[in-house]
Amino acid sequence: MAASGGAGVLIVSLASTTGLREADEELAAGLERAGASVELAVARRPLEVRTLALTDLLWARAARDAARAALARDPARTILYSTTTAALLWPRPGAIRFDAPAAGNRPGRHGLWQRPVERRRLARAPLLLPLSAGALEEAGAAAGATRALIVPLPVEPSGEAAPVRDIAAVTYAANPRKKGLDRVLEAWRRTRQLAGEGAELHVAGADPGQLRAAGISLAGEPGVRDVGPLSRAGYRALLRRARVFVTAPRREDYGQAQLEALADGCLLVTTPAPGPYVALAPARRLDARLVDDDLAAALAAALAQPDPAGYAARALAELAPMRAEAVQRRLGEELLPRLLGASQL
Repeated sequence: MAASGGAGVLIVSLASTTGLREADEELAAGLERAGASVELAVARRPLEVRTLALTDLLWARAARDAARAALARDPARTILYSTTTAALLWPRPGAIRFDAPAAGNRPGRHGLWQRPVERRRLARAPLLLPLSAGALEEAGAAAGATRALIVPLPVEPSGEAAPVRDIAAVTYAANPRKKGLDRVLEAWRRTRQLAGEGAELHVAGADPGQLRAAGISLAGEPGVRDVGPLSRAGYRALLRRARVFVTAPRREDYGQAQLEALADGCLLVTTPAPGPYVALAPARRLDARLVDDDLAAALAAALAQPDPAGYAARALAELAPMRAEAVQRRLGEELLPRLLGASQL
């Protein structure tokens, strides 16, 4: 993606998941609407390897190669690295956008080399763009707050809700173990009768290989429908039909799926989780009964009262700082001036 005219910005994008790719494309489009000329330098997907440390190394090398190639064409552009992984082997300093740092999501041997390199990159970056206050807090002392601007991902309702919400519950399980699909299935087994005869839990986002790797089989699970990976439009259409979105993450780096579920009118049932879990505080304010380590109890409360008065409207009010108009205003009035000013330092 590129635009003519305006200040030049280069976004170095891993695009390692659908969510990252879409977030970077949305950021590029927002900066263009604010008047910048933007290019996305997308890392070439490396071979799959067994360890997170080696995976991050290969992705960091791919991001460095993409950045170098783009800078060779136009070395004057301001650089924004999307994720700390993209910045680990940077060819030159730039702003860093991140949902969570390796300091938080790469414990122990999984982040043996990434954590110290990340600290150095965060300390040298002219501008830090965490998606949340929690992400900035996890980054620690290396991420000076005076160099930081929180810019969340925009979230909007995807359309009109279905006249009848005919799906009892949806869960998103693109990373089945991290998203706690095993916990969700156990809670559903204990509570599905409360949802009524024929009620189903739809499991979205997980392909058969991911399920096998997590030791999970959905075959023969009563009241469970595996809908697999869906298009963005197909997934959001599912949310508009669902009464409940249920999840039990072992760690949550942001939680965009939960925010989208709230935007589309679902009750959010979740366990608390470590990490900068943005949807957690709003979910507690909306209905504290639905946030519980006892996921079955929380799910039972939601299924017993499927349409609490005012929940959907209050959810949209909670999402106000993350709505598209508010995020676009921040991009134009705060991010772009600071991004271009930081590049002059």
